[in-house]
Amino acid sequence: MTRNRQAAERRGRIGESVAALWLNLQGWSVVARRLRTPVGEVDLVARRGRTTLFVEVKTRATRAGRDLAIDHYRLSRVAAAAQMLSARYAKPGDDLRIDVILLAPWAWPRHIRNAWMGD
Repeated sequence: MTRNRQAAERRGRIGESVAALWLNLQGWSVVARRLRTPVGEVDLVARRGRTTLFVEVKTRATRAGRDLAIDHYRLSRVAAAAQMLSARYAKPGDDLRIDVILLAPWAWPRHIRNAWMGD
């Protein structure tokens, strides 16, 4: 792994920890991290009440970069992975949601709730 890739990996892990803390402060319980499937991956899975949340976390160096970090393609991969993982993490009757948490230094997290509405 190249040095740049290692640094990006480290930033990503730190960002996921920050996002998990952010969710905890809002009453969510993080039940899984870094789940990979053949169709995509989910950074965090959280639960609160009857809602199971699948979260994509993006960490960027600037606020401008943060706000451009997510697109339809990335969200569609998260949605496909969430669909595969929902039987394992969601309880019958749960509401399922895909959120995005965007992070940049010296800025509050930007939490986009219900980011995926499907095609």
